[in-house]
Order: sequence, then structure tokens, then C-alpha cells
Amino acid sequence: MASPPPFVFPSSLHDLEEEPDGGERRLCVATGTDLSSLRAADLEEFVKGLAFDLSDKEIFCVEEQGVFGRLYSVVKGFARLPPGCKSLLVDTLRSNLSVLLPSPVSNGVYGCGPSSPAERIASHRNCLMIYTFFLFTIILSEESESSAQEHGNAGAQGRRKNAAASAWNLGSQRGRVVNAIANSLDINLQLLFGSIDPDEKYLSFVSKSAFLMFENSVFLKDDDTRDGLCRIIGSISTKYHRIAESCASVLNLIYRFDFSKKYGDGSLAVALIREIGLTDPKDYVRDATGSENIGRFLVELADQSPKIMSTNIGILIPHFGGESYKIRNALLGVLGKLVTRAFKDNDGDVSSKSLRLRGKQAMLNILLERCRDVSAYTRSRVLQVWADLCEEHAVSIGLWNEVASVASGRLEDKSAIVRKSALNLLITMLQHNPFGPQLRIAAFEATLQKYNDILCEMESSGLSQSVIDGNTIQKESVDDEQQKGDTSMPVGDLEQTRALVASLEAGLLFSRCISSTMNTLIQLLASASVTDQFQIDGSEACLRKMLPLVFSQEKSIYEAVENAFITIYLRKSPSETALNLLNLAIDSNIGDLAALEFIISSLVSKGEISMSTVSALWDIFSFNINGVTAVQCRGALLLLCMAAKSSPGILSSHLQDVIDIGFGRWAKEEPLLARTACVALERLSREDKEKLTNSSSSRIFGILQGLITGFVLPENIWYAAADKAISVLYYIHPAPEMFAADLVKSSLSSLFCCHESNMGSDNSDHGDSKLFYNVSASKLSRCLFIISHVALNQLLYIESCIRKIQKQKADREKIMKNESIEGDNGASTEANTKGGINAELGLASSQDVMIDGLSERAEKEIISGAHHEKNLIGNCGPFISKLCRNYNLMQKASAMLALCRLMIIDADFCESNLQLLFTIVEGAPSETVRSNCTVALGDLAARFPNLLEPWTENMYARLRDPSDSVRKNAVLVLSHLILNDMMKVKGYINEMAMKLEDENERISSLCKLFFHQLSKKGSNPIYNLLPDILGRLSKENLKAEKFRSIMQFLINSIKKDKQMEALIEKLCNRFSGVNDVRQWEYIAYCLSQLTFTERGFKKLMESLKTYEHALCEDSVIEYFRNIISKGKKFAKVDLKSCIEEFEQKLNQVHINRKEQEKTTQNALVYQQQIDGIKGLVFSKERTDDESNDADGGYGDAMEPSEDRTEEAAAAARRSCQEKDAKSEEDSGISSVADDRSEWSKRITFLCPAVRCPVLRGGC
Repeated sequence: MASPPPFVFPSSLHDLEEEPDGGERRLCVATGTDLSSLRAADLEEFVKGLAFDLSDKEIFCVEEQGVFGRLYSVVKGFARLPPGCKSLLVDTLRSNLSVLLPSPVSNGVYGCGPSSPAERIASHRNCLMIYTFFLFTIILSEESESSAQEHGNAGAQGRRKNAAASAWNLGSQRGRVVNAIANSLDINLQLLFGSIDPDEKYLSFVSKSAFLMFENSVFLKDDDTRDGLCRIIGSISTKYHRIAESCASVLNLIYRFDFSKKYGDGSLAVALIREIGLTDPKDYVRDATGSENIGRFLVELADQSPKIMSTNIGILIPHFGGESYKIRNALLGVLGKLVTRAFKDNDGDVSSKSLRLRGKQAMLNILLERCRDVSAYTRSRVLQVWADLCEEHAVSIGLWNEVASVASGRLEDKSAIVRKSALNLLITMLQHNPFGPQLRIAAFEATLQKYNDILCEMESSGLSQSVIDGNTIQKESVDDEQQKGDTSMPVGDLEQTRALVASLEAGLLFSRCISSTMNTLIQLLASASVTDQFQIDGSEACLRKMLPLVFSQEKSIYEAVENAFITIYLRKSPSETALNLLNLAIDSNIGDLAALEFIISSLVSKGEISMSTVSALWDIFSFNINGVTAVQCRGALLLLCMAAKSSPGILSSHLQDVIDIGFGRWAKEEPLLARTACVALERLSREDKEKLTNSSSSRIFGILQGLITGFVLPENIWYAAADKAISVLYYIHPAPEMFAADLVKSSLSSLFCCHESNMGSDNSDHGDSKLFYNVSASKLSRCLFIISHVALNQLLYIESCIRKIQKQKADREKIMKNESIEGDNGASTEANTKGGINAELGLASSQDVMIDGLSERAEKEIISGAHHEKNLIGNCGPFISKLCRNYNLMQKASAMLALCRLMIIDADFCESNLQLLFTIVEGAPSETVRSNCTVALGDLAARFPNLLEPWTENMYARLRDPSDSVRKNAVLVLSHLILNDMMKVKGYINEMAMKLEDENERISSLCKLFFHQLSKKGSNPIYNLLPDILGRLSKENLKAEKFRSIMQFLINSIKKDKQMEALIEKLCNRFSGVNDVRQWEYIAYCLSQLTFTERGFKKLMESLKTYEHALCEDSVIEYFRNIISKGKKFAKVDLKSCIEEFEQKLNQVHINRKEQEKTTQNALVYQQQIDGIKGLVFSKERTDDESNDADGGYGDAMEPSEDRTEEAAAAARRSCQEKDAKSEEDSGISSVADDRSEWSKRITFLCPAVRCPVLRGGC
């Protein structure tokens, strides 16, 4: 029996229909079937018959001409098959291939039968290739058909939906088919093909098909398909020695997709590493996605096969010098994986171990070096790698401090992501440090000194072994010594003692390094939750700096601070919690106290602070615990006041203790205790307030009056206490205005030592100088404070009364509305009718107008009084104004504070004293006075914006004050007014921009925060302000470095492409009206800082005429070259050619302009020479006139002048003619008339003083 013809892989499916040429013997299709001519039923029957034959007959039946022809016809018309037939055919082919896959021996290759073993081998080989060919062809053709449908035109959407509804789902079978083919490559094919390598066409077809499938993202989503394809590629590359052919394709896959799988014996991996290493680093810069996929592949390979990567890492090291930061980041990840995984094997001789150690140390050195990389992303990545190494305990103690030093230095990096990574690294090092939680410098120094003494004694005595109590030094004993202070720490031999001393020295260095970072952490406002678990010098300041972050607008930041606060301070026993909060509150400043109050109030409302903790605070306040000081008593009451803000009932149970202790003898020992007691009274609920006024009103009011008018408290404490005392009076007194009037009268009487009635009399002369004679400055200051603060609280009291009236009115209207709804129909109709009549008559609006008028009148009476008659405060107004006009009397800031408070209350008084206020704020010698007045200007601008609008320039002028505090307050005030739309951003905003580079770092930070917030408003006002700021700053006497820093910060706040494009046009237009070289440089610098899109480049090219005159300057053209170089990196091909053409044009314009400038300079020099010659001639004339006769001498004097000018003109003429002749030779054009005209013009320009001689001479 003749063996069947061999199956030869065709280049395409249709090639199987071609008959073999000449004597070639191969399997081909003799008779095919056109499926399009079959009906649906016949087609289905045809496919089922084929499947039956393939299943029922022997698996080698596919070689038969009839079966092979039918199978070819079905595969060729596979798209026409119904879904059921498709599934049946694919399952049949896959099953036959799976049955064929076991060893050829088990399938009877060498078994008995009518056929010879060679024929059985040939049949087995043919069937393997046929099944593989048709299965791959079906998958690829089906996928191409699906892709064609997806990319069809929009008119076929309905047909695609119908087709999709009845489409066959290949995805469920694709993975099994691919894995079956992959399994076929795992068997011993040498038995079938008779050599080491199978048929070349077979392997090429399988490899090509696998790579084509890998390029389809749909296939990669299926894990089974993906794994099967990886097995196919891996087997062909490694098992069948096609690494060289597959390497480029695999590398292309890695570029385009995230392709990271482990291949066989690693030979393919080695080839890929070498191919990646030999790739030009510039290619990775151009292909960002490809470099990212390559990086992931390398890191994954280092993780799965660290030994392979470690032996070939040297090929990749040169890429650290490439420009792609993504490749550098990946290589850092590779080194991190190798350090932790590739050097764990302790087997081998001494030389191999030494070699591994040197390799590991070299990698660690590279990681340290990369901490100074030019890219912030790389610096951040290497710090993350170091953090991973610390977690894996892969950093030795000898290297620990060096890493810590690098991390602390990176805390001051200019990039935020680097600072964040550095902070995370330090946190990780703290968590995994080998020195224990006790990191106090003093403890380490004491322990180190002790064991240094022991070591010196051991070395001096020459002991090599000294064991005490049979114990040896362990690492844990270092921590025990530091924490427990055990002086009987066991000591081992000399070498162990030396190791302990070295460990202690390393721990001391680490402790100092961490402590030195505390100031930087404070500046970064970093969360210091970790440092509370470790005792570190300076960590308390970081904990306090964490508190203001509770005011952050970002919810995540607030929640993080709240959780850290709960973990650090509250998750302890009530007594410990109370003491922790007490220590935090005592030494806090005003800002920290505000943040602490906010967070405690929030936690009390959430129930996070238990009542046991509140009771512990009351015990401290009431001195129920031994050893409590007056300061701690005040701190406990302060914390209770904070808690009472959200839960006023906390104070009701100890109200009498607050009065007795807060205003008792302890207030003399701790003066701030009285102020804190006033704060507690101000936090009382309405019920507690009524209870207090009913039970002990006379006592409490007498205490408050004595606190305000007396001299019990020190002067530096009295103002804060009197402030709160007056506020409490207006809060709890039933008629506060009467009591406050008595306070003012009493204060004035004690100041002027006269009867109270004299102050209320209209006939009294407050301007008499005798009343001001020998007045105590302290009494005057207190009196002015009482007057102004009473007036201000009276204003607040009126506003609160108005709010109560409006609330009562709203409640009545709500009750009436509810009654009208609940009443019967008749009553409801009557109520509705009455309400409608009131609405028509405008009674409701008239009530609102009446309330507003009442409020305005009451506010007016505070200072101006009724019917142009001044009242008590009003009579003090002129006195305060006169006092402020005399700087000699202003020993303190009280006079100006009083004036500003009265100005805030009354518009007329404000308008009449505005000139005085600005005169003082500009010329007052006291820094405190100027600073306070600056703050007051903000309040005045918010209350009376129309009055302050003409003085806007004067308000901005405060930014130039020599005092840091005045400038800081000016920045805060202007920021508040502008960001809250109480002041328009006018043409003086450049003053704020200049403060971005203020000498005071705090002021600079506030300005940066202002512009950052301003950029978030609307459509970013900075975009509209930038050209004006640029114009004004360029006229200021600013250093170039400061100007660039300011403009760079402002430009970086503009993110929208449209605004960038519009700015390009605006800045280019600014070149037109500017002739100053310095302004050209500034405008060009701003252009270079913009982000250029394709449209932006086109605008820049179109605007060449506006700035070409400025291109003669080298600095200007350099900025434009920077723009072009940045544009080339990311531009597309078409745009890149335009940019290159534009670059050539710029360079040509620059050369031409430089030549023109040089010509002009030469002309000016020549003109100066001509003028010098003329001056000498005229000097000679005057000399000759004096010595000769008047008529003859004059003519003789003119002859040398004409001769010299004629010679100069001739020289100029020859120069111009030579230049023109050269240019005419280049252009090929010559014209005598044009040459003469041009020469005449040039000579006229070069030497205007000799025009007549030149014109007479001609050519």
C-alpha cells in the first residue's frame, strides 16, 4: 500500500487547490465543494457527515482525499456555517488532535498492522500538521471576520446587531484549541520528523499564527488563550532552537503589550535581555508605552528568575545613562528584586561568596547613586525601592545610616513626589529599625559611654574573653538597656563588646539623623503618627504641627488627622487621655488651640471622647488630684470649654466650681485662668445662663466689673481677660447696654479723676489740655480699650437682637401657615384671603423695611447719636481722633485700635478719619501700629467697600513696608478680600506677585497659596492678569532670577490649552510696542515657559512679524530655540517638519538682524569719526580766524574741511561699491542707475554731514 502524499504547509488556504508541479508529491484538494450552492439543511447535513467521519473513523482518515477535500471546503466557507456546525467542527478537530498527541509509540507507530512503521510515522506527522493548520486557520479567519464587522460603516449597525445576536462564541473554545496545539509541541516530535528540529514550515506557521493572535487584545483578555500562546512561543523558541527568530517578535510584543511570562529553560529570557540591552536608549524615549512595558517585563523577569537576571544585569546597566526615566525606574526595580532574591544562596566556596557580596554591594551603590537622578520620578522610585529593601531586612546596619541620611536630605527635594517617597522611607526605617523604639539621643549617648568605658578596660587589661554570669550579648539586650535602664547588662568577650559598641554608635547616628529631620517635617506639615510610637527628640513639635490640617478642605486629609489624633491621644485610659490632651493644650499657640478646639468638638459630638475622660478633666480642674498646678487647672478648663462647644451640658454640673476657682485666688497665681473662666461662661447653654443670672447675678456681674475696671491682673493679661469679660456681659446680662455704659463712665472717671456727671454734660470741654496733664499711659490704654470694645460688642448685640426679631417673625409666619392648613375650609379661605391682602398691600415687605431701618438707626446711635446729638461713645470719638494725630502720646497701639473699631461701627466716622488712618499706617514709627492698622483696613474694606475703593492703591502699598509683620498682614488681608470677592483684582496685583520672592519665607508661602487659590476661581483670573503683571514687573528693578521665578510660578498655574494658546498670541503682540532689550528677554522667557500644542506652534509661527526685530539679541533667540527643542521631542512628523523649517527661518532672521545691527554700529562709529574730523577742522578755522584777516582767512580754513570730507566720502563710496558689487555677483543682476541710487542713500545715511560734497562728486 502506497503511503499518502506528505502535507506541505501552504502560504495561504487557497494554495491547497493548486496541483503539484512536475514530480512534486504533496497532499492537495482534488475535488472541492462549493458551500454557497447548498441549502441550509444540506449544509448542516454536510458538516455533520464530515464530523461523523472524523470521529468514527481512524484519526488518520483526514489524509484521505475525500475527507481532506470536504474538510478544506468547510474551513474555506467557515463563515457561512451556522453556529452549531462551527462548534461541532472545532470540537471534532480539537478532540482528534488531543487523541493524536500522546507519544507516537502509544498510538502504534511501531505497532503491528498492514502498514509499515515508516508509513505510520508519515501519517502521524501529516495528521498533526493538518489538524494544526486547519485549527489555526479557523481561529484567524473567524477573528478577521469579527474585526471586519466591527469596523464596518455606520449604515450596517442594524445588521451587525442581528449578526451578533446569532454569532458563534469562539471565546469559549479558543483557549482549549490553543492549549491543545501547545501540548502538541511538548511531545517528542523527533520521532515524527526524524531529526532534532521539526519541519521548518510547520514551526514557522505555528509561530507566525501565535504572534498574530498575540497582537489581538481580545485574545489577551482570556487567561487560557494567553497562557497557551505563551507556551507555544516559549516551546518554539527554546525547545526547537528558534530564539534568534523569535526574539525580535517577542520584543515587539513586549513593546506593544504587557508581555511577561517565564519561558522554559531561560535561554529566551537571556536573549531578550541581551536584545533589550543592545537597543538604542533613544528608542525608549520616543516610545513611552513600549519602554513602560519593557520595564514591567524586566521587573517581572527579575522576580521570577533572579539568577538569570543577576548574571545578565551588566548588559542593562548602560541604560542608566539613557534619557528614558521609565527604563531607569524599571532597572531600579530590577536591582531591588535582585538584592532581596538573588543573593540568598549560601552554597559555594569562599570565592563565589565573595563575588556575590561584591555584586550585591555594587547594586546597592547604584541605588544610592540614583538618589541624585535628574528625574524626580526616578528619585522617587529609588526611595521606594529602598523602602522595600528595609521591609525585607536587606539593608545592613553599616548601610542603614547612609540610607537614612539620603532620605532625610530628599525631604527638602523640590518635587513633592520625592518628598513623599522620602517620608515613607523614613517611616519604614523607623518601623523596621534594628535599634528599638527608644531613639532618644541622651539614652544612646549614656549607654554608648558606658560600654566604651568597658571596652577600654577590656582592651587595656588584654582580656580576649570575659564572660560575666555566663551570659553573652544579644541584640535584644541593647533595647532592654535603653528602655529599662538596666545597669547590669551582660557583657561578653572583647569581639562581642566591640560589636555592641559599633551597634550603639550606629544607633546614635540614626537617632541624630531622625531628630534632625523634625524641623523639615514641621515645614512639610507631615503626619507624625509613627513618631509617637518611637520616642524621638523633636517629635512633639511635629505632632502639634499636624493639628492645623483638620481645616483642610480635602476630606481624606481631615479623616487622616482625626484618626491619627484618636490613635495617639485617645486610645488610652481616661486619666492618661486627660493628661495627654492637657499637655497638648497648655503649650499650644492660638492657631493650634483653634485646631484643637475644632477636633475635640467634633470628637465629642461623635462620642469618641468618653464621659470618663471628661470626669478626669473635672478632677484636674477641681484640684481633686494631688500635685495639680494652676497652669494644669487652666488647661483642663480650656479643654472642657472646647468640649462644651458641641455639648454645653458638660459645664452645667460644675458651674459653681468654674466661678469659685476661675475667679478665685488661683486666678492671681495663673492670670489666664480668669480669661478661661469667662470663655466657659460664654459657652453656657440658655438654661444654664438663666440659672446663673437667677441664682448669683449680682456676684458674677460684680466679679466681671472688678475684672474689667480693676488692676488685679497684669497688664499683658488684662486685655485678653477684659475682652472675654465684656463679651460675657453682653451674653448673660439682661440689659447689657446699661451695664456697659456704667463701665465706660467708671473707666473715664478713673482716668480723669473727675465726677461722672462731668463726662455726660454737653458743656464739658474735652479739648482742655489740663485734662490730659499727667495721665497714666496704662490707664489711658485700658480706658480706650474698654470704650472701643464696648462699642464693638454693642454693634454685635444689636445684630443679634435683629436676628432674634427676624427669627420670631419667621416662626410666627410658619405657625400661621400651619394653622391655615390644619383649620377648616372656611377659616382657611379667610386666612388665605387675609394673607393675600397683606401681600398686595406690601405689609410683609414693609415689616422687613422697618426692621432694617431699626437696625440702621440703632447702629447709628452707637457713635453719631440721634438728631445729630452725640452720646457717650460718640463724645469719645473726637478725643480718640485727636489722640491719634499726636504720635508722642501713642506709647501703645490702643489709641489706633480704638479708632479703627469706632470706624468699623459707623460709616460717617469712618469716612471722616480715613485720611488720618492711611497717614498713620504709612508714617507711624511703630511697627505694631502699622501692622494693626493693616488688619483693620481689611475689616473696613469688608464693611464699607465703597468708602475704601478709592484707597486701593494705598492698601497694596502696605506690601512694600519694611516690616515683615506688616507685609504678612497685608498679604493675608488682601488675599481674604480678593478670594472672597470683596475687592476686585485691579492693576496693582503685581505687588502681590512680587511678594512671591519675598525675603521672608512665610510671606512667600502665603503669596503662593493665594495665587494657587486664585487660579481655582472661575476660569482662572491669572490668565487675564498675566500680561499686565509681566508688563509691570519688567519695569520694576527686579533681579532676573526673581523675575523668572515669579513668572514661572504664575505660568505653571495655567493648565488649559486654550488659555496657553491665547497667551502665546498675547505675548507675541507685546513685542510690537517694546524697544527695551530687557523686556524682550522677559517676554521671550515667558514664552519659553508655556506649554506648546500644535495650534500654539502655529500661532507662534504666524506671529513672526511681531517679534522678528527682537531676534537680533542672542538671549532672545536662545529662548526661542528652547521652545523649538521642547517641541521637537513630542511633535508629530508633520508638525516636526514645520518646526524644523521654522527653526531655519528664525536662525536666518537672527543672522540678518545681527548683520544689520553690526552695520548700524559701524555706521555710528564712522559717524563719530566724521564728527571728530569736523570738530578738528572747525577748531583749526577758529585758530586761523584769530591770527589772520577776516576775509582771507575764512576761505583758507574751509579748504581743508572740504578736502577731508571729500576723502571720507570717497572712502565710504568705495566700501559701498565693493559691497554692492559682491551682492550683484551673487544675485546675477547689475544696474548702474540702481547702484548709484543705492550708493547715494547709503552715503547719505552713513555721513549726513557731508551730503553736499558726496552728491557733487557723484560716482
